[in-house]
Amino acid sequence: MPSLKEIKGRIASVNSTRKITSAMKMVASSKLHHAQVAIQNMLPYETMLEHILKSFLAAEAEAQTVYDQERPVRRAALVVYASNSSLCGGFNANIIKMMQRIVAEYHEQGITDIQVYPIGRRVHEKALKLGYDVQGEYSELVDKPNVRQCIDIAMELGKKFRDGEIDKVELVYHHFKSAGSQVLTRKTFLPIDIEEELERDHERDLTSIAATKESQEYLKRNRKKKANVQGEEKPPLNDNFIVEPDMDTVLSQLIPKLAHLMLYTALLDSVASEHAARMVAMQTATDNADELLRQLNLQYNKSRQQAITNELLDIVGGSVNN
Repeated sequence: MPSLKEIKGRIASVNSTRKITSAMKMVASSKLHHAQVAIQNMLPYETMLEHILKSFLAAEAEAQTVYDQERPVRRAALVVYASNSSLCGGFNANIIKMMQRIVAEYHEQGITDIQVYPIGRRVHEKALKLGYDVQGEYSELVDKPNVRQCIDIAMELGKKFRDGEIDKVELVYHHFKSAGSQVLTRKTFLPIDIEEELERDHERDLTSIAATKESQEYLKRNRKKKANVQGEEKPPLNDNFIVEPDMDTVLSQLIPKLAHLMLYTALLDSVASEHAARMVAMQTATDNADELLRQLNLQYNKSRQQAITNELLDIVGGSVNN
């Protein structure tokens, strides 16, 4: 059995660790709030662009551009989103496993020319270690999401796709649904399937940083009740318009904007998911520290009581002998 001094030292050590995890949880919570605000600021643009594209598709479904034409895949590219730091649970590990699985699938199909665009230091270091064809280093995007740099990456990928240097581009990231739910997502970026992209899951909880299952269920029930009472009015699709010079030319301008939005949205989702995962991991660590402190205090009190009892027995035994 450890001595009272050893138990006391361990209690002090766990207390110190608990302070760190609690502080990191609060920092992650604050960063998650800012990430949610960034997504909210992007949503009006996303909503209007989707409405315009849906209207165009309703008017003329046969319109095509070079960016949505499928062709046999001989060369591929992956845009992989991770974080710059650790202590966020399985966030980075899941992304890296997904990246390795996709590369293995391509190799099984005989496709060996695979370019990797790593967004985040963790995935960049791992891709270099695995010997992948890494195209640049974009770790600063994770700390400071920048729509301009996302557009530059999208334009570079679009140019390579248009020139035939790559035949398919995929995104690998965590889709942020709520503070307690981040979905690992693999999505085709090029060629763009406009209808599939417009019908994808847009559900996000940007109003709360509660991560427990009970709080998430409570918020979900309240949102459903509120939606049933108020109802959401969406603008009707308008297919009664004249397009000049022609539909293909207009779509050739709109589809790159959709591509820029897809990369930027994936970045914002990944950043929010990282902070949510770190917040949950630090909350779990803090709860574990609390439980460990409870057990150590109980052990300390038992040992202390046992020592007092032994001293009393020695005193009583000594007086009887005398």
